[in-house]
Amino acid sequence: MRLLHSMGYSALCELSLSNGRRADLVGVTKSGSVIIVEVKSCLADFRADNKWQEYLPFSDEFYFAVDANFPIDVLSEQASLPETTGIIIADAYGGDVIRGAFARKLHPARRKTVHLKMARVGALRLAGPLVAE
Repeated sequence: MRLLHSMGYSALCELSLSNGRRADLVGVTKSGSVIIVEVKSCLADFRADNKWQEYLPFSDEFYFAVDANFPIDVLSEQASLPETTGIIIADAYGGDVIRGAFARKLHPARRKTVHLKMARVGALRLAGPLVAE
């Protein structure tokens, strides 16, 4: 999240999307651009994930975030990690984009849905125990 904030995004973690999937991180810029980051703990976690493509229609850019020990070279050799996805190397203190994501244009109606969802969930989380999500 620190990296996203430094890139100009306001981000929320664990945001449910209208397709029933829950994105690890979703961020939005002042201009309305939407980014989704899927965090992967290890290669096995990535290989077991057959749903990440379902996040693509909900963002302008999509990234995988992995730690410094993640075998990026193995992924590239096996073509397991699509070239259209970005890669972030992250730890508990921040991260670095090592490959930018292919930018696509989010459909305007879906963009509005994501923005409203982020606004409502963010407000409910700020309210804390006063209300439930």
